[in-house]
Amino acid sequence: MSYRNPTTTPRKSATFDDYTLSEIRRAAATGIYDIRGGGAKRKVPHFDDLLFLGASISRYPLEGYRERCDTNVVLGSRFAKKPIELKIPITIAGMSFGSLSGQAKEALGRGASLSGTSTTTGDGGMTEEERGHSSILVYQYLPSRYGMNPRDLRRADAIEVVVGQGAKPGGGGMLLGQKISDRVAEMRTLPKGIDQRSACRHPDWTGPDDLEIKINELREITDWEKPIYVKVGGARPYYDTALAVKSGADVVVLDGMQGGTAATQEVFIEHVGMPTLACIRPAVQALQDLGMHRKVQLIVSGGIRNGADVAKALALGADAVSIGTAALVAIGDNDPRWEADYNALGTTAGAYDDWHEGKDPAGITTQDPELSKRLDPVAAGRRLANYLKVMTLEAQTIARACGKNHVHNLEPEDLCALTIEAAAMAQVPLAGTGWIPGKGGF
Repeated sequence: MSYRNPTTTPRKSATFDDYTLSEIRRAAATGIYDIRGGGAKRKVPHFDDLLFLGASISRYPLEGYRERCDTNVVLGSRFAKKPIELKIPITIAGMSFGSLSGQAKEALGRGASLSGTSTTTGDGGMTEEERGHSSILVYQYLPSRYGMNPRDLRRADAIEVVVGQGAKPGGGGMLLGQKISDRVAEMRTLPKGIDQRSACRHPDWTGPDDLEIKINELREITDWEKPIYVKVGGARPYYDTALAVKSGADVVVLDGMQGGTAATQEVFIEHVGMPTLACIRPAVQALQDLGMHRKVQLIVSGGIRNGADVAKALALGADAVSIGTAALVAIGDNDPRWEADYNALGTTAGAYDDWHEGKDPAGITTQDPELSKRLDPVAAGRRLANYLKVMTLEAQTIARACGKNHVHNLEPEDLCALTIEAAAMAQVPLAGTGWIPGKGGF
């Protein structure tokens, strides 16, 4: 016979927490796996686990109001006749029309153009809203080939061959039937209202040798003018980066597991891939081993939120970063002003990730014309431009404090780590020591 003191607080399991229990019940009741958008919600080592070592006696800081700290970056200078020149090292990631409304795509283009940076088409083809309002537009070439045509390849300023995505490396995307409107169906050559699943691999190549052939095809179609990016999900960053470079890529885009998605299985989002922080140094090492660091540019994405994240990614060796989820929040997604509408969907503004259902009250991740009208693309574009400006100023502030006159001059020596895990992943010393796990020191 057991006895429990009635004043003792019941203890719940850390393994079988409330969310896990609810998921077991949901799976048992429905017999289907859960689908959602967004990125990983579990806590993993991230940029917050790193700190900058500002200048003091041993380093000379720069005055913010008198001394320059440049932020420009050139992408695609390896082979392309017309490399891309950006004013800031922050780009907008690929997010498709279909997943996003036309108004949202226009807002992203407007905001990026005001800031002197690029935006990216995503799956499903190029919209006139985005091309018309994006001064620099990267065209994604995906396994699905939805909306792909030679004319739009030539109209783009760069081409991004998507091999994988951080939220689902090795997996394809989803677009449920309620978001496949007449226009989306026409652009993707799909039946209206029928669930669509994108392929997880390209249909016409199976390895790096074929990728080299594909890159050469794209160069010939575009007269060797456009930079060719290769995007990989964060899984085996050293080898994937090396193979992309050997296949002829001008730019490598590396997406960690905190990167978002329009929709995929939650088990993918939370249990496949590696944290962004763990991906950067192996990719940089691959570029250095091949003698191609800074010659082939590295763009890092997945969980970038502020100028400190930007500066840390650059210090670890990236040339630029890309934002997706943060850009959507900047233009108005998950805005508390629509809290009552989010509540009616059974969620809250800060947790809404059922983008695939097409019911977004903010008018961003939807094809519902009435909801889409809620988003003013002009005002939303200005908000995005403001956000990008703040991120850039924050990165400059940190760079100046470290004595750098260009954000690309930041280096691992400017960083320390707060945890052993972050020190090992970023290959920088644990704070207060000279110890890098696996490399010795004091």
